Amino acid sequence: MTLERSIMRQMLRPSVGDIAASTGMPDPGESILLDRPKSRNLQASKVPSSRIGRLFHYGGLAASLGYGAASELIRRTTTSSDDHAPSSLMLTEGNIKRLVSKLTQMRGAALKLGQFMSIQDSHVLPPEIEDIFRRVQDSAHYMPDWQMEQVMQEALGPSWMDNFESFDRLPFAAASIGQVHSAVLKATVSPTGAPARVAVKVQFPNIVNSINSDLGYVKMLLTAGKLLPRGLFLDRTIQVMKDELKDECDYTREAAFARRFGQPDHLGGDPRFKVPWVWEKSTDRVLVMEHVEGVSVGGSVIDRLSQRDRDDIAARVIDLCLRELFVFRVMQTDPNWTNFLWNPRTRKVELVDFGATREYSKEFIDNWLRLLSAAVAEDRDACIEWSLKLGYLTGEENEIMLDAHVKSMVLLGTPFKASTPQPFKFGPGSTWADITAQIRAQIPVMLQHRLTPPPRETYSLNRKLSGAFLLASRLNASVDCRTLWTNVVKGYRFD
Repeated sequence: MTLERSIMRQMLRPSVGDIAASTGMPDPGESILLDRPKSRNLQASKVPSSRIGRLFHYGGLAASLGYGAASELIRRTTTSSDDHAPSSLMLTEGNIKRLVSKLTQMRGAALKLGQFMSIQDSHVLPPEIEDIFRRVQDSAHYMPDWQMEQVMQEALGPSWMDNFESFDRLPFAAASIGQVHSAVLKATVSPTGAPARVAVKVQFPNIVNSINSDLGYVKMLLTAGKLLPRGLFLDRTIQVMKDELKDECDYTREAAFARRFGQPDHLGGDPRFKVPWVWEKSTDRVLVMEHVEGVSVGGSVIDRLSQRDRDDIAARVIDLCLRELFVFRVMQTDPNWTNFLWNPRTRKVELVDFGATREYSKEFIDNWLRLLSAAVAEDRDACIEWSLKLGYLTGEENEIMLDAHVKSMVLLGTPFKASTPQPFKFGPGSTWADITAQIRAQIPVMLQHRLTPPPRETYSLNRKLSGAFLLASRLNASVDCRTLWTNVVKGYRFD
């Protein structure tokens, strides 16, 4: 087995999250890494921006991992047995550090892959792999000042600082495709007519052009080695990921969706939510938005929330998902809970990221609502009928696959059923915890017997729904899901 195949076999074992995407079923029991350290481990490093430069880094990573594995092999053959040694030669502490370091340095699709892999079920991924992606989530590199300056000049012109009273050149956050700075707009360019605090998102250079090469490299390794089972449909998964990442790299697109969500016919008139305004001079690579005061609903802040706050946050996020699908037909699909901020003073959920927003056709939403309604009604024949029309099924599936598919859909509809006691309890020891265990038991069956990948629209949609249920579980919340469901779908008009 080649070095690359060994690495990728260890890193990309099929997980509940992967299988959920490929089967079209959101996994409400997967473990998104919520907790963030009080101060993130930010450090500066140049973003590799050319294709040759990025391939050079990948090659260097493979060589260094191979060296680490060889060193571990020599150590094991020349020393007495070590009961605490990792089972894999690749997953030594030294190699884990090398992987984390390279993922955080490469950023772009490479780091996004790590973030996707961190959305996993803790019983599927080896603990060493969990550790890799937990460290990736908690560590991030930002551009050195000269590189950030170059991006700002290209986006806003050489006199870009003339727009700001102040600009913190050290970012307060860094992620897969960009970093975020605190700043104050001058009154002369501020939409408020007064100096305004803003968050400035600056994209890493040439990230959009690295997506195809980065994911193409991963695809080549996986397909050449046949490392994943047929049921994961890797080609479709990677193509969807490419398209989504390209959309997220267009900050002009994100700005348009932020403005749309802020309109009165969306969330602008809803007192439960806050959508920050977008500065009109934002570009496709620099996005300037109103600063908001809330705190992320993930992490240790949860421990300080009252039960009322927990229930309200969960109810609002679940209601938002339903309204995005069946009222707006446009959804912000990123399940990262740092995108949802809770302001205890205004009691509003503040929405700060619209890069992963997707639109859905009326035909798709009509059919998807019919499928979900059939699941809520526990109507097996209707579940199969609408699954066929949507493309979840081909019509050639055996009874084993049909039973697993329908059972999973019906289980997911449980919180919305008329017969389900309300408010519905999420969290450890709840009915929802039992439901997630039952859904997880169906995954190996669907993985083995699925004949076709799910509709493209469902990859991102399912991630968001999973995130909403996961947040409710993390909050240990109780939510009247039936009322939320009824209020949204009762006025729906099918074509």
